[in-house]
Amino acid sequence: MLLKKIRPLVMVIGAALVGLGVHKGLFWLWVPQVYEADFIYSLPLLYASFGMFSLVTVFLLQIVKEKSIDNVGFSYLLLTGIKMVVAYVFMLPILALHLAKTPTEKMSFFGVFIYFLAIETLVTIRILNNKQ
Repeated sequence: MLLKKIRPLVMVIGAALVGLGVHKGLFWLWVPQVYEADFIYSLPLLYASFGMFSLVTVFLLQIVKEKSIDNVGFSYLLLTGIKMVVAYVFMLPILALHLAKTPTEKMSFFGVFIYFLAIETLVTIRILNNKQ
């Protein structure tokens, strides 16, 4: 029973680690190290931040599922909206810059956001499909 409750959380952690590894590998191949060193938010910080937010989201969705399965979708939408506002606030310093590295940093930030949004969506679908 405990394994069933922590499985979505383990999936988020595993996906975050895999995503960080792939992202760092792609950066190593295509992005100059000078760009990455000057980023406002490093890749590990982005993955840790969005990973923690995703863990909190999945945890709260599991609590909502136990109380009322019918409200999981609405809760997901609310939490995703909050996540979008927080991500926008964190993105403001990047948007204010106009340097050569800025487009790379914007794409990286947006890519991490979309990656974790997809993970949360898949986990939410699994939660909703396991109605019991």
